[in-house]
Amino acid sequence: MSEPHDKESKTEEPTEKRIRDAIEKGNVPVSREASTFASLIGMLVVASLFLGGSVAQLQTSLAYFIDNPGGWTLENGSDAVELFQIVGLEAGRLLAPVLVVLTLAGISASLLQNSPSLVVYRIQPDASRVSLAKGWRRVFGIHGQVEFLRAAFKFAVICVVALVLLASAQYDTLNAMYTEPSALGELILDMAIQVMAGVAVATTVLVAADLVWSRASWQRNLRMTRQELKDEMKQVDGDPIVKARMRSFARDRLRKRMMAQVPRATLVIANPTHYAVALRYVREEGGAPLVLAKGKDLIALRIRQIAEEHGIPVVVDKLLARSLHDAVEVDRFIPPEFYKAVAQIIFFLFSRRKQQALRA
Repeated sequence: MSEPHDKESKTEEPTEKRIRDAIEKGNVPVSREASTFASLIGMLVVASLFLGGSVAQLQTSLAYFIDNPGGWTLENGSDAVELFQIVGLEAGRLLAPVLVVLTLAGISASLLQNSPSLVVYRIQPDASRVSLAKGWRRVFGIHGQVEFLRAAFKFAVICVVALVLLASAQYDTLNAMYTEPSALGELILDMAIQVMAGVAVATTVLVAADLVWSRASWQRNLRMTRQELKDEMKQVDGDPIVKARMRSFARDRLRKRMMAQVPRATLVIANPTHYAVALRYVREEGGAPLVLAKGKDLIALRIRQIAEEHGIPVVVDKLLARSLHDAVEVDRFIPPEFYKAVAQIIFFLFSRRKQQALRA
């Protein structure tokens, strides 16, 4: 089945389980433009707040180094190492705030989009990631086309902003040829800040659109076919055939257990053939009458048959038998609303049994 056909057949919205499984595997919606935008804002903050003094200090150090080349001895390797350490320290002072802010900006952009999680699945080797066919589809598919349009838009924005700012600062640029070299750093920094600010403002709409598109694309890729939805329901809720079979086994076990309890009953209330409820009441045991077994149709007939085989009296009361069957579960005492009706039957049976004993 081809990929377009697969996508057309995925008409069902993803379930909570599908979304949860995707997140656990590291498949989360991520906007690269948001990370790029955060880095751009971080660079703008660094250039505006930190680089001014660092650039001036670096200019001073480099000017001293260039103006006094003879003040540095390079007779052996230790002298070269010392020189590189001094230059590296000055460069580190300039770059350290940049690296720190860019790192924090990238981490913040990721955390604001999705909660952090360790996903081993994403770093496991996967042959499909180096597949030429899938790589071709990624490059020339919808995702690749969107990436190309975003890159073209960003390139056009940067070009337009740079041209506009350079055109407005053309006189300052020309005058820079006649200024002191020490002032060039500040001029370049100011122009860079203006370019970054302009690009950040111009790409705000792109970032917002990319956030929406990445979420919608992720949701669309997680869509399911009807068969996948049915399979998931079977996986979550269980196969209906298996569940029906398990319920059948449970009913069989309950039926066998009930039939084994019937000989312990003291009376059976029946509706002659449709309902039967076996009760046990022994005054010495205390408590209300206990339901040992109940059933209807064939089960009711079997309860009556076992009761007759063991000499257990069967009392026909259509309304009471049906009411007890519907209201009381097996191994439960009868509710108080049945006390009076059942007590009358028990009293009648005890009285008849006493009369039979006196006659004997």
